[in-house]
Amino acid sequence: MRTKPGRSRLRFRSALAVAAAGAVAAACTAGGGAASGPAEAPGADQAVTVQVWSNFSDRELGILKEALDKYHGKHTNITIENQGSQDDDKITQSIRSGNPPDVAISFTTDNIGQFASSGAWQDLKPYIERDEYDLDDIPQAVRDYTEYDGKRVALPMLADVYGLYYNKDLLAAAGLTAPPKTTAELLDYAKRTTVKNPDGSIAVAGFLPQMGFYAFKPQIVATMFDAKWIDKDGRSILGQDQGWKDMFTWQKELIDFYGWENLQKFTAGLGQEYSADNGFHAGKVAMAIDGEYRTAFIADQTPALNYGTATIPTSKPENHGGGYTTGTIIGIPKGAKNPGAAWDLVKFLTSDTDALVGLANGLHNVPSTKTSLSSPDLKLGETFKPFLDAFQNENLTSNPASTIGDQYLKIVSDFSESWQSGSVPDLGAGLTTLDKQIDDAKALGK
Repeated sequence: MRTKPGRSRLRFRSALAVAAAGAVAAACTAGGGAASGPAEAPGADQAVTVQVWSNFSDRELGILKEALDKYHGKHTNITIENQGSQDDDKITQSIRSGNPPDVAISFTTDNIGQFASSGAWQDLKPYIERDEYDLDDIPQAVRDYTEYDGKRVALPMLADVYGLYYNKDLLAAAGLTAPPKTTAELLDYAKRTTVKNPDGSIAVAGFLPQMGFYAFKPQIVATMFDAKWIDKDGRSILGQDQGWKDMFTWQKELIDFYGWENLQKFTAGLGQEYSADNGFHAGKVAMAIDGEYRTAFIADQTPALNYGTATIPTSKPENHGGGYTTGTIIGIPKGAKNPGAAWDLVKFLTSDTDALVGLANGLHNVPSTKTSLSSPDLKLGETFKPFLDAFQNENLTSNPASTIGDQYLKIVSDFSESWQSGSVPDLGAGLTTLDKQIDDAKALGK
């Protein structure tokens, strides 16, 4: 279990990564790229060293090593250097300098558009076609967030899926026996499970509607309301899509129920997202949206908590059962010295069921192939099941990749903060302005 916010793929990457990725194509040197055809894996009698960089550290780096050791056991001529604490900035800088690792593992799926458009990560299509890699074993939403504009520069190694956590005791105290399935029910349940002090301040919040607090972020909430980001030409359509209007209207109703100042005071007294006194852990929040990895935090920090999990509520009943997904991605940087061996390792880490199940069990993430989901060796517990179910559901979604990385998410998040505090007088006009800001940012990023 990751013990720091770095585990969350929704964090914003630094501006350095944007500038660096934009300059990568010009700075890359030749190094066995796939442009002239896929490189072959080394023969059994050829000794090769493959460098693998990731942002894993401590215990989690050891879990990755176990998977790498399984590969080495099958290919004893390939030595693997497993280097952790390497984020996207460091990987991008290594590409610019002409000395990249052979395999790069990233937690930031929102950088896919930059990796692909700049040429920073190699196109894997030649390898996939040559080896008849089964992309159909990966859910469509996951295939979507690992490619950009038809170019596949990454494959998923593990996934995060977001669902609903609920405190069974707090729901029972309000006369509720099952979690909400629709956003209308969630709004009602939130009000019914809220407990206020005599002065009107919040003692227990049924559900926290503040964008940016814990895992409640626009890209996740958009899934709940079937809100669409772009049209077929890649233009932003938040101002035209009814889902965004419904989402922000729903959010504002719950904020008004609590009172903005009351919410501010209440959340200021809650623990940090990844600490043992997280508001949900402490029994001060009845329901929360969070990733599957929260199950491991609860087991470690507050094992006595009587809670359940479910797929996220949706505004449209027919969309229920899915969720929002993102995850760990893996690829081959431009200029990799041993691309053939790198691809063979990438293929193993993303398609070998034993390797994926071991990683999932150790890291408490969702294994990223349909085949691995049905493995009898998957040991993640009953509270993990809704996340596995959502991962296989046709309503699973993610946000689109962009050449500006997660900059457009930051633009929407900034708007959300203004909206929820009452600083946006006209929602429709505000969303239309958002579209222009996002499209302008994309134009500058090309």
